[in-house]
Amino acid sequence: MPAEFTIDVPQDVLDDLHARLARTRLPDPTPGPAWAAGVDPSYLRELLDYWTDRFDWRERERVLNGFTHYRVPLDGCLQHFVRVPGTPRGGRSALLLAHGWPSSFVEMLPLARLLADPGAHGADPDDAFDVVIPSLPGIAYSELPAGPLTRPVIADLWTRLMVDVLGYERFGVFGGDIGGDCAHWMGIRSPERVIGIHTIHPKVAAATPDRPFSPDELAYLQQREREDEQDGGYSHMQVTRPDTLAAALLDSPSGLAAWIVEKFRAWSDCGGDVERRFSKNTLLTNVMLYWATGCIGTSFRSYHDYHHNPARPLVTVPTGVTLSTEDDAYPRELADRSYTDIQYWNRPGRGGHFFALEEPELIATDLRTFFRPLR
Repeated sequence: MPAEFTIDVPQDVLDDLHARLARTRLPDPTPGPAWAAGVDPSYLRELLDYWTDRFDWRERERVLNGFTHYRVPLDGCLQHFVRVPGTPRGGRSALLLAHGWPSSFVEMLPLARLLADPGAHGADPDDAFDVVIPSLPGIAYSELPAGPLTRPVIADLWTRLMVDVLGYERFGVFGGDIGGDCAHWMGIRSPERVIGIHTIHPKVAAATPDRPFSPDELAYLQQREREDEQDGGYSHMQVTRPDTLAAALLDSPSGLAAWIVEKFRAWSDCGGDVERRFSKNTLLTNVMLYWATGCIGTSFRSYHDYHHNPARPLVTVPTGVTLSTEDDAYPRELADRSYTDIQYWNRPGRGGHFFALEEPELIATDLRTFFRPLR
C-alpha cells in the first residue's frame, strides 16, 4: 500500500547549498545576442542572487505539502506520486498527468486543481477527475527500476500504479515530452484500461510505401531536423555521456540551474522572456527538487537507454491532441500515420513544452472536452 510522504529537505542540505551558491563562479558571456550560446550569464547571476537572498524553500515546501504525496514500492523501486481526489460528482473517473524533462510533478499541480474541482473554477462539476501525478522514475522522489528504463517499462509501472495500487479499472492519461511518450505506450499496452490519451506532442511515424510524405509533412519534418541541429546538443550529451555531465551538475547548483532554466526559456511560449511564463519561485522550486534529491544523473537514464525502446505500434485508443507552439506546423495528416482514432484536435497557437504550467486553464478545458464522452 502507498505510504503518505512529506517533503522535508534536511537543513544541512540547505546550508551546503547556500555555501556553494556563495562560491559561484560564472563565465564571461560569449559574444553575440544574449541566450544565443546557452544560458545568459547576467540572467543566471540575477536568478542565483534571488536563490541566495530571497527564495524561501521552507515556504515552497509548505505549498508542495499542501498536496498529498505518496511513495509505493513497485517493481523493486519506490514510485512517488501526488493524488488529488475529485469532487464527489465526478465519481471515480481518474486521469493520470505525466510530466517530462527537465520538469517535475510541480508542472502539473495548477492543472490538477482545475481538473479535480472544476465547479470551483467556473466549469461543470460533473467533469471532475481523481488526478494522479507520478514522478518519472529517476526524478525527484521516484527511484529507478532495474534494467533499461524504456517507455514501455514506465507505462507498465504506471498502469500497475493506477490499477493494482489505486484500484481504478479504467482511466485516462495526459502528457507531453517523455511523459507523453509513456502515455502513448500505456494506451498501446493496456487498451482495456486506458479510455483515451491526450497529448501536446503527437508522434511521427515513418512514411508508408503506398503513401509517401506530402509537401506539408516534409516541410514539418525538415523543420524538426533543423531544430534538432540547433538544440540537440543537450540530448546527445545525456544519451552518450550522462555520467560526465551529472558529475558537473551534481556538484554545482549554478550549473544545474543553468542546464534546466535554459530549457524552460527555449522550449516555452515565452517570447524570449522566461519570466513571462514562470516566476523565479517556480523555476527554483523545480531546480530545488533536482538539487535536493541529487537526481539530475538518474533523470538522464531514459535518454541513455532510449535505444532499448521498441518501435511504437499504432495507437488505437481514442486520442486527443492540443498542439504546443513547438508543433504549430505539425500537419493533421501526419498524425493519421500514428493514430487510428483521433477524436479531438486543437491548435490554440499558445502554450509551449510546459503546457500544463503555462496554460493550465486552456489545457483543462481541452481535457474536459476530450474525455467527457469517454468517461
